[in-house]
Amino acid sequence: MTDTQPILAVSDLGVAFGRGENAVAAVKGVSFTLAKGETLALVGESGSGKTVTALSILGLLPYPTAHHPSGSILYRGEELLNAPEEKLRKVRGNRIGMVFQEPMTSLNPLHNIEKQVGEVLEIHAGITGEAKRARVLEMLRLVGLPNVEQRLGALPHELSGGQRQRVMIAMALALNPDILIADEPTTALDVTIQAQILELLRDLKERLGMALLFITHDLSIVRQIADRVCVMKDGTIVEQGQVGEIFKAPQHDYTKRLLAAQPKPKGERAPAGEEIIATENLKVWFPIKRGVIRKTIGYIKAVDGVSLTVAAGRTIGVVGESGSGKTTLGLGILRLISSEGAIRFQGERIDGLTPKALRPQRRHMQVVFQDPFGSLSPRLSIGQIIAEGLTVHEIGTEKEQSDRVAEALQEVGLNPSMRDRYPHEFSGGQRQRIAIARAMVLRPKFLVLDEPTSALDVSVQAQIVDLLRDLQAKYRLAYLFISHDLRVVQALADNIIVMKDGTVRESGPAAEVFNSPKDPYTQALMAAALHLKTTS
Repeated sequence: MTDTQPILAVSDLGVAFGRGENAVAAVKGVSFTLAKGETLALVGESGSGKTVTALSILGLLPYPTAHHPSGSILYRGEELLNAPEEKLRKVRGNRIGMVFQEPMTSLNPLHNIEKQVGEVLEIHAGITGEAKRARVLEMLRLVGLPNVEQRLGALPHELSGGQRQRVMIAMALALNPDILIADEPTTALDVTIQAQILELLRDLKERLGMALLFITHDLSIVRQIADRVCVMKDGTIVEQGQVGEIFKAPQHDYTKRLLAAQPKPKGERAPAGEEIIATENLKVWFPIKRGVIRKTIGYIKAVDGVSLTVAAGRTIGVVGESGSGKTTLGLGILRLISSEGAIRFQGERIDGLTPKALRPQRRHMQVVFQDPFGSLSPRLSIGQIIAEGLTVHEIGTEKEQSDRVAEALQEVGLNPSMRDRYPHEFSGGQRQRIAIARAMVLRPKFLVLDEPTSALDVSVQAQIVDLLRDLQAKYRLAYLFISHDLRVVQALADNIIVMKDGTVRESGPAAEVFNSPKDPYTQALMAAALHLKTTS
């Protein structure tokens, strides 16, 4: 239930970075209102100005580099834009709380969660001692953190991604704010955890009667959680209105493109080729050591007895929640970590080879990681990054290597003239294309794709899926596609492996697993993904 009177009114907001001729306008003339009990979604691709708009509300931009050439932000009739720091400090947390996208970088790695949630209460409300501890326990229970008393002393790295996000929500709600700003709070979470966090936010909003400003690039989430939506592009709101109306009859071309930008289903495929990679009873166990002499007292069974086969021109999708062993499986197959069990590459056993004997095969087995910004050297140009594998494997002359780099860039949809630029000069989608080019320049036969689209906007995600499909068809590549995004897996995979706690819970043809899952865990995964996809 919402009030008609807005508690937040943003009018003609402008945000620029830099001064004079070098000024860059990030937000231009943005206006919207938010009423008590209402959920408003700001949606758009990276760089559209969503987060900059939200940070402006609480005065959290890097001033004076950032400034506001125009606008007004009224909270209950009081002007917040360019307000004194003392006034903003009283609003932050007390009246308007904020949950950031990546809790691991927002939480202090050296302080336990009791101290971090309690700090909000002590600084802003002067609550100390037993009253503070009781309130911390109350908030952590409210957000559904399990075993609260035992978790008070836990450091952030000892919690899962979903648990860390719950702690961030507890901190933001500790002082009962009127408004909660949630900036991409589910982007990096598994689909089941994502569904839990969305349900939690919806429940808390109803119970506490607060307003929610939800920032996302995922339209399936907007459809599920929001009452109204503002679609942003290039710093402006191009369309806004009730969620049902916008989704049913979008008016702006950009909104129509966003709604249409879903990974397309697989079309007709050429027959599968020869076996490229296969494993039998693959295990990756990490020893647990205790005591002065570091005696092994047990094992973490990250991968426990996985068998699979990938043929030329085919994709196996590996799905499961964080910690299920998906990435470890990929690294084990590539022999990038120690493993036990048979691994065959093109019919030949490679699990017993020394690193030196395996090296000639490495060019045929490549990997594309989840975070291209972390996996691309910031000190090398993209031309040097892509050519590095050719140099290491001593492939071609300098001229031939240069030609191969240009060809690889063209194949992934980038202009070869960009080869002298550095990774930070590219968008997330472009960096992922560079990472794919780095792998493809060696003409591999097998590619491990580890969450390559998880942090990308939905339209860029669809582009990368199309690119991977085209490259597979052209070169008859075998893919091991690791992801928690079941929509992308459904668009790419021929067969599915569902993993939990290092073991395979279910496997089979993709259509069969998606349409008729047999294992309860698979059913829960599919139900969560389907719910996010279809709820309106």
